[in-house]
Amino acid sequence: MPEPPEGRAIYMENCVQCHGPAGKGDGPWAAAMAPAPSDLTQLGVNGDFPRARILSVIDGYDRTGLPGKEMPEFGALLKGETVPLDVGDGVLTPTPRPLAALLAYLESIQEP
Repeated sequence: MPEPPEGRAIYMENCVQCHGPAGKGDGPWAAAMAPAPSDLTQLGVNGDFPRARILSVIDGYDRTGLPGKEMPEFGALLKGETVPLDVGDGVLTPTPRPLAALLAYLESIQEP
């Protein structure tokens, strides 16, 4: 399974421009965006990390409830070998390794 450092490298290539180096939504492009990019350190819901929802937003499958829908789709970018990933329902789902790595990184930067 991918570890957070692998996902951090993907984050730094693809996400830092909007979400900033610490994931706070303060990247160099953020000031020109309305609404501002999400603070990725606050994705948890009641202490749970919503893996399936986050994966579907990153890969472009689900834009429901995203104001403005400015986030680019990364589905085509995040291809490659798959790894078995439990997305929260106890079922292992084949997931592209880069997507699983990015998820591991985002989960690692969650703040209370």
